[in-house]
Amino acid sequence: MRATLSRKLLFYFTIVILLSLSALGISFYSISAKQLQASTENQMIQIVNNAVHHTNLYISSYQRSTVALLTDLRVKRYIDLSADREEYENYRYTTDIRDAIVEPVWIRNPEIEALYIIGYSGNALYYYNGGSAPSFTQEDTARQIRYFKEHTDVSGQLNVINYSIRGDQTPMLTLIRSIRGLQSPEMKGFVGIEVKAEELSTLWKGIDLGPESYFFIVDGEGRIQYHNDQNKVGTLIPDSLGKQIEQAGEAMFRSSAEGVEKSYISRNAEYSGWHLVVSIPDTQLQKPLITIRNYIIVVAILTFMIALFLASRFGKSVTTPIRILMKGMSQTEKGNWELISLPKSQDEVTGLIVRYNLMVTRLSELVDTVYQSELKNKEMEAERQKAEFQSLQLQINPHFLYNTLETVVCYAVIQDSDEISEIVGALSYMLHYSVRTNLEEITVANELKHVIHYMVIINHRIGRPFEIDVRIKPEMLLRKMVRLTLQPLVENVFQHAFRYGVEDYHTITIDAGEDGDIFWVSITDNGSGMTPERLEELRLKLSENRLADVEEGKGSPGGIGVQNVHRRIQLVFGEEFGVDVESSPDWGTRMIMRMPISGRKEHQVLNA
Repeated sequence: MRATLSRKLLFYFTIVILLSLSALGISFYSISAKQLQASTENQMIQIVNNAVHHTNLYISSYQRSTVALLTDLRVKRYIDLSADREEYENYRYTTDIRDAIVEPVWIRNPEIEALYIIGYSGNALYYYNGGSAPSFTQEDTARQIRYFKEHTDVSGQLNVINYSIRGDQTPMLTLIRSIRGLQSPEMKGFVGIEVKAEELSTLWKGIDLGPESYFFIVDGEGRIQYHNDQNKVGTLIPDSLGKQIEQAGEAMFRSSAEGVEKSYISRNAEYSGWHLVVSIPDTQLQKPLITIRNYIIVVAILTFMIALFLASRFGKSVTTPIRILMKGMSQTEKGNWELISLPKSQDEVTGLIVRYNLMVTRLSELVDTVYQSELKNKEMEAERQKAEFQSLQLQINPHFLYNTLETVVCYAVIQDSDEISEIVGALSYMLHYSVRTNLEEITVANELKHVIHYMVIINHRIGRPFEIDVRIKPEMLLRKMVRLTLQPLVENVFQHAFRYGVEDYHTITIDAGEDGDIFWVSITDNGSGMTPERLEELRLKLSENRLADVEEGKGSPGGIGVQNVHRRIQLVFGEEFGVDVESSPDWGTRMIMRMPISGRKEHQVLNA
């Protein structure tokens, strides 16, 4: 019980607790991860949308400043002037436009750095807020016209470009659009406003996404117009990231173009065509999830320990009464009919103990009755075993006796020889040794002497001497063993292992030794051996623990073979002893008699 039921209960409780905690933790973690991801994505979208909205509002205020220039007739007339205009006329237009339009624009938008009007014909007016306007040659103006034609929309839409006509190092943003003249519907020039980039950047400085996240703006060429890191302003973003920004639209996407895995959301500004992008590293996105996961693990461990403690207490409340019941059963097995005291709780286990006490009471009464009957049958059983011993000792192989007598007759007929006397003497000793009915063990030396007389007869039968290799140490010769067991196994070798005749290479080895409390005697031959099927059949017969029957198909009694020797040893020493057989067709056969060193068991001693 201590090794099974308690552990099984604890094992199954542990599985149930783990499954419950795992299902709850995984479900909670999955739902939290989805909701957190959705919340983060919504936050990023709101940030980008707000930035786009404020950027459009800011740029639209500059657009209104250019409307006065676009609609003023003096500006349109100036655009239509030819390149060979008079210097006085150029001065008059410069003064009138500054006083009527430019000065009010600077009053409304003091952050504007420069304002200029450039016609395709080469006419150009440059105004600078708080400073003198630089002088430009006709070649400079022509270069500016070519640049603006390449980077502006011919339809007159406002364009925002990172460019300054002065070419200084201060980052500037130019808001420029095409303008028509007074006398033609075609575009005749440009109207532009220059603003420091840092003025526009004040809109985005308040956006705080965390220590590793940032907000940046890129123009249509992939050049960064705004970034938290000023060193990156004016640099180009990786081509792969630029393509993803163009293709992603308003959906969030992931990219490792900047060296680490990040999530991005991009929006396109209305006037400038810029892309306003929010970038958050995956590590920052996963940080709340890691925190949630750690809390889940800590809570799960604490819950598991508490639940496991309660499960252990519950298991003990079930198994403790059962252990008490098992202890009582153990005493019952030993013959101590003890009743078990009832526990205080009244449950199914208590009912089981009550029924156990009733069973013990009734069994003790029945055992007393059976014990008296057993005593009466014990003497009868002893007599039966004694008769079985005596019957077994009187079994002699008829075939051997017939062949031996036939040999004696042949020698008597042929000649009067000492060999007849030798054979008859050996046979007489063997018969005298075999028919003894006392059941005491004899020594190994006695059994070897019986084998020697048997070999006298065998040598005359095969017509030449055959020597058995006896390797038994002298100190083993006085060991006790069962009468008439060694010679039948040697005889078995000549009948079965050498059944095709005894050849010069044939050998029989007899050995003995000790293995712990076991005394063994072995007979080994190099004969034909047994097939695995025949060996298994013989072992099965030995496991039946009974005497051999008459040989099948012959109708005559069988010899004292391996099966009878095995049973003879068991009847003397107990069923845990007997004969073991090892055999192989390519190796031969080895039969091992196993007996106790101390002698026969006391409960099996039978006197003649």
